[in-house]
Amino acid sequence: MATPQIDLRADLLDWRKRLENVIDDFEDSAHLAPLLSEVDLALQRIENGSNGICESCQEVIEDEAMKDPIARFCLECLNKEQQRALESDIENVSRVQHSLLPKQDLAVEGWHAYYHYEAAGPVGGDYCDLVSNGNGDLFFMVGDVSGKGIAASMLMAHLHAIFRSLIMLDLSVDQLVERANHIFSDATMPAYYATLVCGRARRSGEIEICNAGHCPPLLIRSNEVVSIEATGLPVGMFCREQYSAVRVQLDPQDSVLLYTDGVTESRDLLNSEYGTERLNRLAASGHALMPQALTSACLDDLYLFRSGQPKTDDLTVMVIQRAFF
Repeated sequence: MATPQIDLRADLLDWRKRLENVIDDFEDSAHLAPLLSEVDLALQRIENGSNGICESCQEVIEDEAMKDPIARFCLECLNKEQQRALESDIENVSRVQHSLLPKQDLAVEGWHAYYHYEAAGPVGGDYCDLVSNGNGDLFFMVGDVSGKGIAASMLMAHLHAIFRSLIMLDLSVDQLVERANHIFSDATMPAYYATLVCGRARRSGEIEICNAGHCPPLLIRSNEVVSIEATGLPVGMFCREQYSAVRVQLDPQDSVLLYTDGVTESRDLLNSEYGTERLNRLAASGHALMPQALTSACLDDLYLFRSGQPKTDDLTVMVIQRAFF
């Protein structure tokens, strides 16, 4: 049976090869070059037997950092200058991440969208975007990258760049997710992936939704709430994964509610989960609400449920509603 270090070396070599391919094939991937250098350093540490050992105290790197194959130091071993530099880096990453968020309240060609994005810490791994193409269609994306912190935020930014580039190709939603999955898989370690929902709202009132292993969006009509289940695995798990899309015609005031598991997996004082059933009931009672009001109702009910319990995960809520003409 292979040892963990041998498995990690194989994963890093595979990651390095895929990073090289992405850098060679895509003009917009210069930001991946420093990551390639970090992978090379990690491979050198495996060769000399120092991988997973802090370069300062020579002890095993503990906790969350140990899960990072390119980690070099324990947090406790950073001096004051290095800690200030790390804090500055986190602040810069946070600013960059917030700059990537779309306009919060958006109206496009008969559609109205609103969202709330809330990171658990200074930076987060939830992915959220709204994009209108030249044909007046509205693309909407909500996702959740595996892991937390800076690493997750970097992957979120990578997903953002991938989808922003691919949307201009005017692909169907399932083809869009397949292309994104291929690129994302090539540029990330095998252990990293992202669940996401990608949708397209057309001027005709039709929406097209592809769910890649994410929490099921809720289609809210006057007389029913329907869950749109996953049609494929999370992106980044298998390079050649195929996806399918669901197409639904919406009437004026019908909505789609999207969210991340930071909502449904929130816990109260008794450690009970908020859950999908409670969210379904709230969605059914909020059919007549506008997107901002429905988003606020979801958040108010969630905060009431938590009763002051701190959030432990990023959370995102988005509502896409067909407007009256």
